[in-house]
Amino acid sequence: MTRSMQALRVVQPGKMPQVVSLPVPEPGPGQVRIRVAGAGLCHSDLLVIHADPSFFPLPLTLGHETTGWVDALGDGARGATVGDAVAVYFPWGCGHCARCARGEENICTVPTFGPGAGRDGGMADYLLVDDARHLIPLGSLDPVQAAPLMCAGLTTYHAIHSALDVLEPGTSIVLIGIGGLGHLAVQIARALSPAQIIAVDRHQVKLDQARQHGAHHAVQGGEGAGERIRALTGNEGAALVLDMVGNDATMALGLSVLGYGGRLKIVGVGGGTLPATFYAMPRDSSINAPYAGTLRDGHDIVRLAQSGLVKAEVERIGFGDVLAAYERMDRGQLRGRAVLVPGT
Repeated sequence: MTRSMQALRVVQPGKMPQVVSLPVPEPGPGQVRIRVAGAGLCHSDLLVIHADPSFFPLPLTLGHETTGWVDALGDGARGATVGDAVAVYFPWGCGHCARCARGEENICTVPTFGPGAGRDGGMADYLLVDDARHLIPLGSLDPVQAAPLMCAGLTTYHAIHSALDVLEPGTSIVLIGIGGLGHLAVQIARALSPAQIIAVDRHQVKLDQARQHGAHHAVQGGEGAGERIRALTGNEGAALVLDMVGNDATMALGLSVLGYGGRLKIVGVGGGTLPATFYAMPRDSSINAPYAGTLRDGHDIVRLAQSGLVKAEVERIGFGDVLAAYERMDRGQLRGRAVLVPGT
């Protein structure tokens, strides 16, 4: 008799997902089936919902921020044991190109798709993982608590870790947007670098949250924010700006507070644009858009959590709460990260 499971699935392009019943998938050769503990809600889920279906073929189960327990192994699967608590690294690469050989599956040169973005994701009772190399052991970490590490944590860790060479004592990091990504970015920045941390957000509750997690300064977004931020840097500007929002206003603010030799990293997918000219850019500065993180970054962010230096704030929700949680997330009303917990 075929078993069934619940899944949050995008069925029509541009329409919000719906909870449906599907057969529990059976792992094929080399695959691993995960019994899902938690799947985090991410702004990029909304991009998938509204994307051209030729890019993300439908129907599709959402969820790229997933943890759980190894439930079954396909023929030939190695490197996992039934019952293990694991996190799922989501930017699956081909596993064979030069970048994948370096663990840089997030920038694999072969077009591939991971869970929730081309393949069925973790907002379901069960998830199929293509290869055990994409599983990261959680040890004693609470799997639900750890779910946001696999996108919000992975992405911000990658962005900060790749800029450590400019984060010397006396420099500043500016973090714009203290939400699901931003509250983890504060903790990661505090754990990895000696730079002072300046958190920026329009909501006072988010600024208070940033201070609780170790930010040295908290600046209200909006009019005059750039001047206040530059003053906190001694008018030198920031060595690193992480924009976790990515709209026109936040990117313009980020560029306005960037220092000589600084790096502006656009992490958020707010759809903004930033005109960049030679004379508008500070000397020797750069702009880039980090995507997720490497496989090593995934292991590193889990180790930071295991050491107690990073901990996601999560709101546990059930399938019936997901659509309302997406609306609250889009309005900036979530504290930390909402995590879907099947069975609740």
